[in-house]
Amino acid sequence: MPRRYDPERRQRIIDAAIRVVGEKGIAGLSHRTVAAEADVPLGSTTYHFATLDDLLVAALYQANEGFAGALDASGVLADADGDLAAGLARILGEWLGGDRPGVELEYELYLAALRRPALRPVAAQWTEETAARLAERTDPVTARALLALMDGICLQVLLTGGSYDEEYARGVLARVIP
Repeated sequence: MPRRYDPERRQRIIDAAIRVVGEKGIAGLSHRTVAAEADVPLGSTTYHFATLDDLLVAALYQANEGFAGALDASGVLADADGDLAAGLARILGEWLGGDRPGVELEYELYLAALRRPALRPVAAQWTEETAARLAERTDPVTARALLALMDGICLQVLLTGGSYDEEYARGVLARVIP
């Protein structure tokens, strides 16, 4: 049987891994579950991703684009005269209120780096890149503090199932900005 050319297969496998983790958590991820979800032979998942950590790294890279994309698309960092705290609070609200399962997935993958050292460089890269984006409007130390605060706010909302309070977020973010 001739080999079928399938240039999108690797991406379909990553997308399937994200769906599997979204539905079953990281504990439900296996080459077999991803192959079934992507409708590809099992050998394709191991060909493209030798280990589950390799697959999780690719999934985390893709998931990291969520908040970074929202931040970039908002224009808040380009508006030097705008209210940074209000803009960041608005973006957090839109992000948390949008694709909630996607946000939960992004944090699950991000936090998986605690137990999976292969994911740490990806999580660190996301932190560095996002802090650098924020530093366009403030200094590097404040940018890191803002990022930590925004992460904390998001985790509290996600873990408690509570609703996002944009005015509260704006107020605490403003306290960090000099």
